[in-house]
Amino acid sequence: MNIQSQSLTKKVSITPGKIRSKANNLISNLYAIYSQLLKNPLTAIGLFIILFLIVVAIFAPLIATHDPIKQDLANALQAPNFLHWFGTDEYGRDEFSCIVYGSRITLYIVTLVSITVGPIGLILGVTAGYFGGKVDTILMRITDIFISFPSLVLALAFVAALGPGLEHVVIAITLTAWPPIARLARAETLSIRNADFISAVRLQGASSLRILIFHIIPLCLPSVVIRITMNMASIILTAAALGFLGLGSQPPTPEWGAMISSGRKYMLECWWLVAFPGMAIFINSLAFNFLGDGLRDILDPRTE
Repeated sequence: MNIQSQSLTKKVSITPGKIRSKANNLISNLYAIYSQLLKNPLTAIGLFIILFLIVVAIFAPLIATHDPIKQDLANALQAPNFLHWFGTDEYGRDEFSCIVYGSRITLYIVTLVSITVGPIGLILGVTAGYFGGKVDTILMRITDIFISFPSLVLALAFVAALGPGLEHVVIAITLTAWPPIARLARAETLSIRNADFISAVRLQGASSLRILIFHIIPLCLPSVVIRITMNMASIILTAAALGFLGLGSQPPTPEWGAMISSGRKYMLECWWLVAFPGMAIFINSLAFNFLGDGLRDILDPRTE
């Protein structure tokens, strides 16, 4: 009993140190990735734009100069001036404040879709690649069905079935964005499932679930993270397209695609109604592409 208690005490005393060392290693690895990202000018620009988007979304009430949903018909369709930096729309709402609050909608959609699509595509891909056979055939045929349709058309079909709304947009984009990630995870799994270290772990008696969780999924994560980051640009464009068609967030909630849709009737005389929301979509989409390219250069060893 004394020996057992001493061994248990020793294990308990070692555990916090191991946790701290793993946390320190994680922090050092993240800092190393951050330092390497800053070495590439385009990647650094993309990273700072994304950080700026996050700051704007968080502090939108402090940054916005007006209430984004307050109408002032007496000041409708005003050109950019000192009072309204980006002008006003047909209802007299401040365009700058609408764009600032619209960043929250964009970031909300991108975040929810990314944290949903990643696990779904990763789990289905590694499962199909590791087990193969009928499991692989069934999962990949389902994936091929989703991939065979253009993502925007499929998203339109899902939103039309579910109805307009921000939550339905997230669900529709998620259902159309997971197949490429699943195919990528499957390809990565096929390349490593017969590796020597996997065979060694299997001979030691490790279960398939343990092999997938602790050995295969961590090796697939870098490629999946890169793909998700680069998919964020298409997520922004798809969300803006659905908002342009009136299927996204409903008025009076400000959303960049809906702002372009409402301003297109006046775009020849009031260019700012389309130009500034379009620039916001373009700049943020480009930033995510820059960041994805930088992460690929760092995390993908095949690019070296």
